[in-house]
Amino acid sequence: MLRLWMGYLKLVELFVSSLVHLLYGFYIFSSAVAGDLSESLNEILYQKPKKIVDVVNRVNEKRIISADEGNSVASTNGDDLPPIVLVHGIFGFGKGKLGALSYFAGAEKKDERVLVPDLGSLTSVHDRARELFYYLKGGQVDYGEEHSKACGHSQFGRIYEQGHYPEWDEDHPIHFVGHSAGAQVVRVMQQMLADKAFKGYENTSEHWVLSLTALSGALNGTTRTYLDGMRPEDGVSLKNVCLLQICRIGVLIYDWFDIPWLKNYYNFGFDHFNMSWKKAGISGLVDCLLGNAGPFASGDWILPDLTIQGTMKLNSQLRTFPDTYYFSYATKRTRKVRGITVPSGILGIHPLLFVRVLQMSQWTYPPNAPLPYKGYRDEDWHDNDGAMNTISMTHPRLPIEHPSHFVENDSDCQPLEPGIWYYKYVEGDHIQFIINRERAGVQFDLIYDSIFERCRKHVFRKKLPTVPNEVHH
Repeated sequence: MLRLWMGYLKLVELFVSSLVHLLYGFYIFSSAVAGDLSESLNEILYQKPKKIVDVVNRVNEKRIISADEGNSVASTNGDDLPPIVLVHGIFGFGKGKLGALSYFAGAEKKDERVLVPDLGSLTSVHDRARELFYYLKGGQVDYGEEHSKACGHSQFGRIYEQGHYPEWDEDHPIHFVGHSAGAQVVRVMQQMLADKAFKGYENTSEHWVLSLTALSGALNGTTRTYLDGMRPEDGVSLKNVCLLQICRIGVLIYDWFDIPWLKNYYNFGFDHFNMSWKKAGISGLVDCLLGNAGPFASGDWILPDLTIQGTMKLNSQLRTFPDTYYFSYATKRTRKVRGITVPSGILGIHPLLFVRVLQMSQWTYPPNAPLPYKGYRDEDWHDNDGAMNTISMTHPRLPIEHPSHFVENDSDCQPLEPGIWYYKYVEGDHIQFIINRERAGVQFDLIYDSIFERCRKHVFRKKLPTVPNEVHH
């Protein structure tokens, strides 16, 4: 009887969780559509006044140019600055997707030179790292011959006729800011640069990355993956009935129908798996749904990379480089009450995340599953932000700990030293600093102003390293 009751409760929780996620997705999508329609209507209604304003502006520009003729003082412009690249997380999107909606809630407007690439929202960290490189340098995305064969997808993907920063090299390094899984994407790409893993680019090196700031970064995996449906026994396969199974079916059908205007509006990033009805047909869809083909069959998607086991596998190949600056903001929405971890409020946590904050704060590793690493303790992973465990966001810890330094006040860590993960705790849930800036209030400006100021004023390369990075602890 107790088993039946527990099974019933799990099904209710699955239904409620699926409904909340579906409604939130619909809200984001409809907000983007409404914003685009409003913008189009404004253009139609105010087209003539706009033309008059444009004429006036052109006249004024000519006057300014005439007044400035003969002056020999050169002014600086944003093109002289190294770009700051904002890399989105899971289910995220870049500039040009979802209309005028901004994943980073408009933070990109705080600096003169900011890029917001659109990478696969559910594709693996490896595939997204490859996409990020070609987004910046230009050319056709090459996922790598060996990887593509192993995962059953095309080796080549999207073509960037013009890179967004083609001059990118060791003398023109870039600042990166990664939210959630975006932080791991940058780390994997930096390792690929160090390993010269991009065919036709033999001069790449880790020095191409000047700094990496992780915002709620998925640096050591998350126990939420197990709550959503990944099996804790292996960190790769899915449970038969779970939220991720519903997500999997929805994504496969979405990609199979391949409706152009929808895909232009939002894309999960699996085009290189050739799952559309034009290429796969009905039999291809059935194969994917049965788990015989596609990204969910090969494991080449984002969730396996976010389990503790999957992240450890990634981290075992990644270094913290001595010539790059690292900073991370670890968010949490929990507190201790008589030794028990509980959500730190109700109203401050987004409805999408409240239940998960509670569940993650009480989650225990199944007794019949092998622990993910020696020394694992449930209580270390209880503090969380509804998507990531706070312990996972500070700095790379698994399988070996990288150099780190806790920061209480930004002024305490000046001057910054490269090769060390400076980390700071911030009160907030996982989507506090994205999508809707009004939720974070003044804290939104404090966080992003601090990030951009650090990139522009406190992070610069003094000299090239002469000793390879060593990871201790």
